[in-house]
Amino acid sequence: MIDWDAAFAELPLVAILRGLEPDAAEATVGALVDAGFRIIEVPLNSPTPFRSIEIAARRFGGEAVIGAGTVLDPTDVSRVAQAGGRLIVAPNFDAAVGRAALADACIWCPGVFSPTEAFAALKAGAHGLKLFPGELIPPSGVKALRAVLPPETRVLVVGGVSTDAMGDYIAAGADGFGIGSALFKPGLWIDEIARRAIALKIAWNATGTP
Repeated sequence: MIDWDAAFAELPLVAILRGLEPDAAEATVGALVDAGFRIIEVPLNSPTPFRSIEIAARRFGGEAVIGAGTVLDPTDVSRVAQAGGRLIVAPNFDAAVGRAALADACIWCPGVFSPTEAFAALKAGAHGLKLFPGELIPPSGVKALRAVLPPETRVLVVGGVSTDAMGDYIAAGADGFGIGSALFKPGLWIDEIARRAIALKIAWNATGTP
């Protein structure tokens, strides 16, 4: 089973599958895994998300870290874990969600926007920081935050980052990105999802980041 460190090292792009339906879960996640994605989240405001997580984790849990996004309630963490999910992502920092994630041995990546939130999340045990919304945090903001964070902190920019801007964010200190509608939308053909996934991986590789 691939662990968080290995998945992140292989490709630090998180596939955000908002709106994924269970009957499309296996084919969609399979296309992403084949394209090289190793971190996949199904937001809990998707239709029947726990079922999609269960299907994806059962089939691809050995090849990718699979879990949930938009986790706002600690009681949902155990449901994710019971479904086989190992990743808990949120748009906000909530220490109770973090405690639940750590208790269930899940990877926890809360959303933060300010240094205060970032340091509080790290103190609470976060495995990575989701800078959100990315549209409101330019590379200069990432650089300023990175200057005061512990060097081992994993920083992912999520929300509205174009492939053209990846290099600027990486130069500023970003370690990876969360990719939503640029990768997946409900109703897309699997071939199109695969094409987008490959294009995003190529864009990442073009930044020259190890």
